[in-house]
Amino acid sequence: MSLNQIMSSATTGLMAAQTGLRAVSDNIANVNTAGYVRKTVQQQPLVSAGLGVGVDVSKVLLASDVYLQRAAMTAKASAAQSAAIANSLDRAQGLFGDPSTATSFFAKLDSLYAAFSASADDPASGVRRSATLDGINDFLSESSRISASLGSLISEADSRIAADVDRVNQLLKEIDSLNGDVVRAKVTGDATGAEMIQTGLIDELGTLIDISVTRRESGAFVVRASDGVQLAGEGGAATLTYIHSEGATGEIAVTLPGAAGQSSLRARLSGGEIRGLLDLRDKELPAIGEQLAEFVTRAVDELNRAHNAAAAVPPPTSLTGRNTGLDLTTAMSGFTGATNLAVVAPDGTLQKQIAIDFSAGSMSVDGGPATAFTPASFLASLNTALGADGSASFSNGVLSLSANGGNGLAFAEDTAAPSGKAGKSFSHFFGLNDLITSDGFANYDTGLSAADAHGFTPGDTVTFRLANSDGSRIRDISVAVPAGGTMQDLLDALNAPASGLGVYGRFSLDGNGAMTYAPNTAGGASISVISDDTERGVGGPSITELFGIGAAQRNGRAGRFSVRADISADPAKMALATMDLSQDAAGHPVLSKGDGSGALLLARAGETTAKFDPAGGLGGVSMSVNRYASELAGSIGRRSDAAASRRDTAQAVAAEATSRRASVEGVNLDEELISMTTYQQAFNASARVVQASKDMFDILVGMLR
Repeated sequence: MSLNQIMSSATTGLMAAQTGLRAVSDNIANVNTAGYVRKTVQQQPLVSAGLGVGVDVSKVLLASDVYLQRAAMTAKASAAQSAAIANSLDRAQGLFGDPSTATSFFAKLDSLYAAFSASADDPASGVRRSATLDGINDFLSESSRISASLGSLISEADSRIAADVDRVNQLLKEIDSLNGDVVRAKVTGDATGAEMIQTGLIDELGTLIDISVTRRESGAFVVRASDGVQLAGEGGAATLTYIHSEGATGEIAVTLPGAAGQSSLRARLSGGEIRGLLDLRDKELPAIGEQLAEFVTRAVDELNRAHNAAAAVPPPTSLTGRNTGLDLTTAMSGFTGATNLAVVAPDGTLQKQIAIDFSAGSMSVDGGPATAFTPASFLASLNTALGADGSASFSNGVLSLSANGGNGLAFAEDTAAPSGKAGKSFSHFFGLNDLITSDGFANYDTGLSAADAHGFTPGDTVTFRLANSDGSRIRDISVAVPAGGTMQDLLDALNAPASGLGVYGRFSLDGNGAMTYAPNTAGGASISVISDDTERGVGGPSITELFGIGAAQRNGRAGRFSVRADISADPAKMALATMDLSQDAAGHPVLSKGDGSGALLLARAGETTAKFDPAGGLGGVSMSVNRYASELAGSIGRRSDAAASRRDTAQAVAAEATSRRASVEGVNLDEELISMTTYQQAFNASARVVQASKDMFDILVGMLR
């Protein structure tokens, strides 16, 4: 071997050792850098004509382990998903307060019942009436606050999804762009700088959506969704779009590189922060909101039931009901039993009694002969019975009664056969003496039967979104109001297999006139409402408003309640007595200021059995309001605790996976110091060879002189 060859071989050794030292120094400098993957140097012998001519650095690589990387990314995606859910549910649970304390939301209703009980002992006390009114307002304001806060959490999740989708798009573009840098750098032998940046971007992407990553021979990364759809690689980057609207489930659509159309990505997401936020927005938080709304609605309804059975002293000169959303004939159809409407003087003496027998279809005045009426003629018959003592009117779904001559009005149910429709008395059904009112439709027991007229304008449409159990969109379906005028015709249109939802589920009408949807199979397609331009009559409610279709419609109920305006202005108008018609001769006292029997009815409103609709995972049940409050508190607590447990487990798994990955990919100072010593010795040895070659060369030159 010539001296030049010896010098050349030693020089390659110097360069190889120098490259190794540079990699080791970089590793040591980044020992505390999170996510840093250590560099390794691969050497190979240089051979020329079968002879060794030195050493070459073939590659500078990152010490990546594809299997540990995949395990860590999967674990982190699961941890990010569960953390997003658990953290928000913990905040949602905190809105209700600790149920074991006197300041919690549920304790406020108990305090309200106690206030009514205290008022029963002294119904004439203005202080106790004011305290009771404060209790009602406190309960309703807390209901509104919690409902609004849950809505804010949903909006927050919605905003975070949109921001995360934008970040995913940015990451996919950057990862795809860096592929070109990696491939070009591979030609020169060291692409670790670009690869390090790309690895960090991939790790961040893996916390937002669950992905799988493979590396091509060229060094380029290919990023795929969990089902194998390519999101980024050598063919460009996909673009994600968040499609969302209020009241409808959100959708993540993906446009693949070079493709014109979009496809659903939501169904392909099984982990990641976006998956967790979608579940929060469309399932977890709306479920709590729906449970809250159902609880508050039934608690209010039972208070109104008791208040409609009671009477104020002196009685109000007018009674204005709630908007039933129905026309008079339909609203009056289906009543059974009997009720008594009394015109009462301010001192509580009876002026006129109108006995209304719905089963017989007749009414009589002060025990006189009965006159027949029909649902269509009811209003005219009632006005005739009232005569000069009062009047009745019906407009835009609202029944109104008024008394003349400074007298007031009060109802008392027949003790043997009380009036009833959809589980409510006559006064309660129309909300004539409600204590608490709503600015929208809160109770969906319409009393409609399949044979009743639906009242909606033919051709108007309601658009539903059907979604799988995981929230991914199946399709959107618009259903037009049929030309047929009955509720059965409307149900048939909604349930039609071709033009309705019949392939996926079925709408039905129960005995109280409540319309419900159920999927054809357990865990099947759920529905949400995208738009609804239907209208019952002129200016009347839409289908979704009247029947409470869709979580968005039902969830808003908890924030719509307030104390009736005249009672809020004057607590003395609160009905804390009951009318006694046992001696029903005109001029006989039927109301007394010292009577607290109505207050007792209100105090016991939490103990009466009520019908609760299915809401947010709680099935339809018949139980007391107090019992349901316990079930609701337990459901919220269990939901939050389960989410926290899943988060802790997922984070523990992610920590272990990350630790194992770091043990392989991370920097170990002891190993790096050994490598440094090895490279230093190799460098010194090569340097000594160079020096020896120089000395020999100098000797040879000297001999030639």
